[in-house]
Amino acid sequence: MNQALSTIGVSPRVLAIKAGPPVVVFLAILLAPTPEGLTEEGKRSLAVMALAVVLWATEALPIGVTGMLSLVLLVLIKAVADIEVALYGFSQPVPYFLIGILTLGLAVHKSGLAERSALYLVRLAGGNPTRLYVQMLISFAVLTFALPSATTRSAILVHVYEQVMEKWRIPRESPLNRAVMMAMGSLNRLASTALLAGGITPVVASSLLSQSLDVDFSWTRWFALMALPFYTILVVGGAGVYLLYRSGFRSGSGVIARVEAAGPVALAEKKAALIAAGTALLWFTDFAHGLPPAVPALIALVVILTPGLGLLSWREFERDIGWSSFFVIATSLSLAHALIGSGAAAWFADTLVGGVEGLRGSPILLLLALSGAAAVVRILMPSIVGYLAFVIPVAMATGASLGLNPLVCGLAVVIVGDSAVYYPAGSASSIFVFQRSGIRAPEVFRFGLIMTGVSIAVLFAIVLPYWSLIGEGLTR
Repeated sequence: MNQALSTIGVSPRVLAIKAGPPVVVFLAILLAPTPEGLTEEGKRSLAVMALAVVLWATEALPIGVTGMLSLVLLVLIKAVADIEVALYGFSQPVPYFLIGILTLGLAVHKSGLAERSALYLVRLAGGNPTRLYVQMLISFAVLTFALPSATTRSAILVHVYEQVMEKWRIPRESPLNRAVMMAMGSLNRLASTALLAGGITPVVASSLLSQSLDVDFSWTRWFALMALPFYTILVVGGAGVYLLYRSGFRSGSGVIARVEAAGPVALAEKKAALIAAGTALLWFTDFAHGLPPAVPALIALVVILTPGLGLLSWREFERDIGWSSFFVIATSLSLAHALIGSGAAAWFADTLVGGVEGLRGSPILLLLALSGAAAVVRILMPSIVGYLAFVIPVAMATGASLGLNPLVCGLAVVIVGDSAVYYPAGSASSIFVFQRSGIRAPEVFRFGLIMTGVSIAVLFAIVLPYWSLIGEGLTR
């Protein structure tokens, strides 16, 4: 057994140390007396959710394995009626939608189109560091339409901007380089969440919201609700990075960079552009044809994988797609479904309601309390999937109990939770950026706290009035 574990790079002692706390939490909840108002199934569902959340946070197991373990436990301890209920997430379109957009992003990346776009944006900056920085922020939003995954964009852009810093002879520890890398590690991901096809956060969040409200989000509805919040936070956060590292922009002015041209446009790039544009057009016009967002994504997948017509072989698809995301999303949906179906989410919400009952007459203060609680949970829970699966059902049930619009409560905790990165390894898109940047963990955490304040301020000053104008007021 020890030899088998060593072959996968994990010693039994390290595995026991990492897995110990999650198991203790699981058993403590499972063996505790059932609180009044909570069903036995609800307590068991909470125990499994707590185990999954802590395992996702500590990464004691691969995240996909944690998800599948959670489903097995739901059945074994009878938290759900049968295996079909446990596999609820795999029957939803969301995991397949994600596979479609991951395939599209992989095709755009492999074709060279994404790197060409990035190089073009950098060349436009000339030798002005401020212009380079502003165009980089714009590129986060622009490239999202062709390359939804923030992780893939970061993987491409980090090399491009490292090349620029090298040609400008800017040291790795300089304020200018740290500003560029801090923005790439903390802000790049915001552009993805503005789009329904933008990666794991909007995919999981929209599905959980739809599941609680029994409605479907179209691409255009998600964009109408979330584009203003996340683009505003991106702009304000970008200004914050500029002010924090402003000395770097002054000292770097006047330098000139030569970034080599990418060469002639290849046939693969033209194909990738046509497929991406066609898919985006179907998403933009969903109000006319009524196709769910997963259908255009799967159409793109079929075209990309068709021999002679597409851009990827089936072997590349099997090897290079992030399959762990598929299992994490499906299993998180199943866990949230179990919490809602067993009444655990409603019970947890009622418990929170008792703590803020005195604020019932003030909707703004109620939402502020929910936002603050969500921020604390996010700091303690680095896994965005675990955070969303736990917080969204609770926030929506709490809001509904207090007379608030549950959709607004759910969207609010998405904004607060996804706007900040507190740790260098806080997200897949930030890990290798911060590793290469020379930015230390306290610096990341400090900026994460700043972004939490920015997200809450933007939520109350701009987003709530805007949502009210488009028919989603804070109160029902």
